Amino acid sequence: MTTTPALDVVELTKTYASGVQALKGVSLRVEPGDFFALLGPNGAGKSTLIGILSSLVNPSGGDVHVFGVSVREQRSQAMALLGLVPQEINLNPFEKPLDICINQAGFYGITRAAAMPRAERYLRQLQLWDKAHQTVRSLSGGMKRRLMIARAMMSEPRLLVLDEPTAGVDIEIRRSMWKFISAINRAGTTVILTTHYLEEAEQLCRNIAIIDRGSIIEHSSMKRLLAKLDVETLVLDLAEPAEPVATRLPEIAGIALHAVDALTLEAAVPRGHDLNSLFAALTQAGIVVRSLRNKSNRLEELFVRLVDNGKGAA
Repeated sequence: MTTTPALDVVELTKTYASGVQALKGVSLRVEPGDFFALLGPNGAGKSTLIGILSSLVNPSGGDVHVFGVSVREQRSQAMALLGLVPQEINLNPFEKPLDICINQAGFYGITRAAAMPRAERYLRQLQLWDKAHQTVRSLSGGMKRRLMIARAMMSEPRLLVLDEPTAGVDIEIRRSMWKFISAINRAGTTVILTTHYLEEAEQLCRNIAIIDRGSIIEHSSMKRLLAKLDVETLVLDLAEPAEPVATRLPEIAGIALHAVDALTLEAAVPRGHDLNSLFAALTQAGIVVRSLRNKSNRLEELFVRLVDNGKGAA
């Protein structure tokens, strides 16, 4: 019995690929309007999966449907629904941003008269309009990244795929990029994001899949996934040097401690634990805490544990 693909989602069904980044029967479903994170360590298969989704890689089995349109059987129709921002910068260094955007629109049958105001709008929104008539080779790395987003938006796709879009980009530009992408997502564009900046994924994405060694090891909402974090590592900066607390007080108020140095402690805090009891016990022991911070963001802690567990099981 053949199952008819849903018309309103992006769906990969038992997709296989051979090679260095092999996929092992990956099935994935992204709902319309979602901001979806696809995460995994290097070599896990993310780029292969993105390549199959965008028709740049031929799968050895399975299929991908973009809003009900088969990438294998109806490539042109499927690609008209999708905009891709690749990991590698692939712009002609001698072209100008305005020309790049207008030429991209032409690939989709959009007239120059219609493309011109659209190109201006996206270049302005991505803070590139003042560079519209300069050659690409004169742009900074961050500008080139933003230009690739503007180019991908010229067909106003229903699905925008972002493969490491902020790699090598400074914090200010990253924020401006996410402001733009969050706005188009709120307006209805479905977004699939791969990134090594896990704090970005945690803050922006509503649903997530983690791929490792060619298989999906986690696929859920961001909220449900983060709820699995049972222990969080906090870093305590001390007001003054203390003798090795991990030796004197290996555990305090039910929390395991680790002395990084004389002025820094790490505390493994179980989820829902009352921190007041920890601070009270430290104060009683003559240890004054000056500041408190997370060792890593919550998603990073979970990601490392899931991937490490997968390695142990291999």
